[in-house]
Amino acid sequence: MKVDVLIIGAGAAGLMCAITAGQRGRDVLVVDHANKVGKKILMSGGGRCNFTNLGVTPGCYLSANPHFAKSALARYTPWDFIAMVEKHRIAYHEKELGQLFCDESSKLIVRMLMDECAQAGVRVEANCGVDRVRKTDEGFSVHTARGEVHAQSLVVATGGLSIPSMGATGLGYELARQFGHNVLPTRAGLAPLTLSGKHQERYEDLAGVALPMVEARVGKRSFRAGMLFTHRGISGPAILQISSYWQPGDDLRIDLLPDMDAGAWLQAQRGSRPAAELKNVLADALPRRLAQRLCELWFDSRPMRQYREAELAAIGGQLHDWPIVASGTEGYRTAEVTLGGVDTDGLSSSTMQSKLTPGLFFIGEVVDVTGWLGGYNFQWAWASGHAAGEVV
Repeated sequence: MKVDVLIIGAGAAGLMCAITAGQRGRDVLVVDHANKVGKKILMSGGGRCNFTNLGVTPGCYLSANPHFAKSALARYTPWDFIAMVEKHRIAYHEKELGQLFCDESSKLIVRMLMDECAQAGVRVEANCGVDRVRKTDEGFSVHTARGEVHAQSLVVATGGLSIPSMGATGLGYELARQFGHNVLPTRAGLAPLTLSGKHQERYEDLAGVALPMVEARVGKRSFRAGMLFTHRGISGPAILQISSYWQPGDDLRIDLLPDMDAGAWLQAQRGSRPAAELKNVLADALPRRLAQRLCELWFDSRPMRQYREAELAAIGGQLHDWPIVASGTEGYRTAEVTLGGVDTDGLSSSTMQSKLTPGLFFIGEVVDVTGWLGGYNFQWAWASGHAAGEVV
């Protein structure tokens, strides 16, 4: 079979690239080894697909080259994708922090993309793995489960290593190395953090306890959002966010009460509730089980009148600067994204095309560009896919 463009990977980036190229009149085939198209889209946002974020800027992405994402993001914005969503009359809402979700189901986003592919004459084949790629004089020869495909342009949109149970593989990295590209070390991003030893023993029975708002800090980077204790450690949006910046050995601090001056509040409580024990006072601002545990570990719980002003100030300081020693992340099994990947030095930032092999493109998560939690990675998929689709 001969086509103009062969795209390996029927996820967000691959489908967007296919739509854009198909609308230009290119003969496009998309293949994916998975049994279903857009699996990660379907499961995202709890099944409602957090399809973009209104606050997207290049500063919301991690990459060895922080400038690389600027061109594609500027040329395909969240409003461009929203226009497609509205054209297909998909109802959506802003949940928080600019995050846009479908009112109903993420299936509507996949159906929209597949409808756009059909209108553009794009063919999409699931259950069609790739086991060999060769460069030819005319372009590329790719051996797939459905036979040999000859293409002028080859787009690698295979995603990263996160959530292997959904079929994630390292094929994209293998293809990059085959064609001489550097692949930066990969690790799990947007993943729960694990505790071990005494650090886990202190908190493991708090599994299920949630805080609606904390501030997690590593170095100069911080995120405000919710936190959740798990059997293995800690999770929740604030922890997932900071996990992309944290590495073993880094000092992780949590402000448990970021929206108040804990020291001043405790002083006021001493005046108004002198007989109340500290653990019961703290339970007004924190989950009761956590308040009790903090008192067991850090503070002896006495009636408030027995604390000196300096003691309450110190307790308040600790609540704003809680040290927690993580041992690792839960890894690719639960990670939402993969950090690292195909080195951007070998790619054009405006087209995603290889600087080493004309006609070869890398888009989406396989590239060393990783967004924050909250629709940023989808927007990178749409933008990088569109950038490549305009020139393949």
